[in-house]
Amino acid sequence: MARGLARRINALGDWPARGLALVCGMALALAQPPLSWFVCVFLALPPLVWLAAGARGWRGGFAIGWAAGVGFFAAGMFWIVEPFLVDPETFGWMAPFALIGMAGGLALFWGAAFGVARALGRGGPRGVILLACLWTLAEVGRSYLLTGFPWALAGYAWIETPVMQAASVMGPHGVSFLTLLAGLAAGLGWRQAGLALALVAVGWGWGALRLSLPVEARAEPVIVRLVQPNAPQQLKWRPDMQMEFYQRHLRETRAQAVPMPDVTIWSETAVPFVLGYADDLQAEVAASAPDGLVILGIQRLEATPETEQWFNALAVLRPDGRPWAVYDKHHLVPFGEYVPFAGAIARLGNAGLTTLTSRGFTPGSGPRLVSVPDLPPFLALICYEAIFPHQMRAPGGRAEWIVQVTNDAWFGELSGPYQHFAQTRARAIEQGLPVARSANTGISAMIDPMGRVLAALPLGVEGHVDAALPAALPATLYARTGDWPVVGAIVAIFLLTVSNFRSGVLFRASK
Repeated sequence: MARGLARRINALGDWPARGLALVCGMALALAQPPLSWFVCVFLALPPLVWLAAGARGWRGGFAIGWAAGVGFFAAGMFWIVEPFLVDPETFGWMAPFALIGMAGGLALFWGAAFGVARALGRGGPRGVILLACLWTLAEVGRSYLLTGFPWALAGYAWIETPVMQAASVMGPHGVSFLTLLAGLAAGLGWRQAGLALALVAVGWGWGALRLSLPVEARAEPVIVRLVQPNAPQQLKWRPDMQMEFYQRHLRETRAQAVPMPDVTIWSETAVPFVLGYADDLQAEVAASAPDGLVILGIQRLEATPETEQWFNALAVLRPDGRPWAVYDKHHLVPFGEYVPFAGAIARLGNAGLTTLTSRGFTPGSGPRLVSVPDLPPFLALICYEAIFPHQMRAPGGRAEWIVQVTNDAWFGELSGPYQHFAQTRARAIEQGLPVARSANTGISAMIDPMGRVLAALPLGVEGHVDAALPAALPATLYARTGDWPVVGAIVAIFLLTVSNFRSGVLFRASK
């Protein structure tokens, strides 16, 4: 049956083939959170094997890959329109252009992978290996180039299954490579489909075994309170609502419990004042917590008579309200928190453009290990920074936990917040570290070092949750080595395949 389908698909004309590739990309997006239908990997990828094999030269291969990418990114990341709908009268017209531009731009990485793969081979086992290698390397490029955007990697299809535990060994790109290899191989025939399912079964079994191991409690317990004010983005900065959301923070922080928390965490830009410019309010924040220990997202300003620099910061407050430690977000959102190439744009001399580029935040110096008395040292992440698996190391030693403050109200309520949350869970698995996550509108959660959710507040509710901080696991293999051993292995497989290597281990050559 598979060969019959392959022949029919190969006989399609150019535009019908590209239309089918678009649909396959959209189907593949269903494997991403919040649906996480991983079976779609094995439904969407086999037709792409046949389409790539039947494409006319590298240009045809590029067109197939690009169409699949457009379908995938448009369907899987349609939440990109949500920020423009916060103020629809002003920015709503830009939403479709943002979605089309993002999907078309990111799809170029897929198009390049398919185009090169088609130039090097027509299909069969060799073609599948080539395409899996090139596709994964393209996703690595997407993760690093132009500040990087490793959202919706193929490996995240397994976040709700034990298979995702493999990320502790090979990271998200290694899991993505095996996911693509298994899904593409299923298009070669029943024997190869069986091998693909066997690969999934091995990963599932190993992951289930890892999840069966106990996670130890900390020798010195730490109770963490996560506060969620549920401030919709269109209301968050309205003058008549700012103090209402501030009072919600205070009310949830003061709530009684047994035992009372050792530390309270508020979300990103949780307060309507600037660090160091409202000492009385900072003292009030600290006094609202039982032991005066509060971690919160806050804006920070460094001003001189000539310049002003704004920072999106995380601060740990002393009992008197003064900052014990401050971390400045270093990986800012392009066009959201800063304008790329601002210097070049300013040199154009247009007054309106110069005003635009002068706005936004200044990046911090880089990842930072935050150490304060009475708390285990933690790695601070602010919102978007949690999507970068290769930026989880900080000078000064290994963290014992991760603190993420975020404002996912920008992402709407359909898919964006769930995808962001899933990536945070992946960071816990990769690093073997628990994560305490406080989100403005949700999802706020305590995540154990295997990515399991121990306690959480759902999207769109006001409240707080108290949870004991689990102990960290020993540093995982991925935490010690990072992406480059996996990338090197994929490059080696690619070069061996290009040099007419045919694997009798993974596949039996097609007749």
